[in-house]
Amino acid sequence: MLKTLGLFATTAVAEILGCYLVWLWLAQGRAIWLLLPAALSLAAFAWLLTLHPSAAGRVYAAYGGVYIGMALVWLWLVDGIQPSTTDWVGAAVSLLGMGIIMFGPRPT
Repeated sequence: MLKTLGLFATTAVAEILGCYLVWLWLAQGRAIWLLLPAALSLAAFAWLLTLHPSAAGRVYAAYGGVYIGMALVWLWLVDGIQPSTTDWVGAAVSLLGMGIIMFGPRPT
């Protein structure tokens, strides 16, 4: 279970970083060369999703919960904005959903 959560967290960081670099270029007028590491980060994101042993649709659905939590951590650490209590409650609900999707019992 910890391996799965760690892989999801790494996947989320790769996606958020890739999108953030594109955002820096488009919204902040930063250098176009940022698109190269952005593309590499987004390619790593797609590759990391393939490392999960579960069906792709299930992985994508569960990944959304982890992404929400990691995005709030990014908001706090990178953007310097403290997430609100309701932000954290929402993330907890989405992580609960992720846990149910990934680790709940399945018919055999």
